[in-house]
Amino acid sequence: MSPIRPRPIWQIATEKPELASELDKAFREVMDPELGLNIMELGLIRDVQLNEETIHIVMIMTTPFCPYAPVLLESARAKAESVLEIPTTIEMGMQVWDPSFMEEGVGADWGLF
Repeated sequence: MSPIRPRPIWQIATEKPELASELDKAFREVMDPELGLNIMELGLIRDVQLNEETIHIVMIMTTPFCPYAPVLLESARAKAESVLEIPTTIEMGMQVWDPSFMEEGVGADWGLF
């Protein structure tokens, strides 16, 4: 059993913590339909960058061939854009997901932590 890793610090959190907080709340509304957990509980959002006039999100999936990847990516992108009212892009990161990315206590239902 691997220890829970702290969530990566998003680039936007160092520059505009209030926007990072809004995004955290918004992303909790995006649910993985197969797992029944939101993308923040799963630790899928790896970075959010604030560029001059856009937001860029890096998100990973729990499995390399996740059948819900297109829907989850677009849902996260659309949610961020609607909340912040800033044009938003998203990319699927290449980092391999690990159960230790989950928020503390979330994996207990799966017998992981």
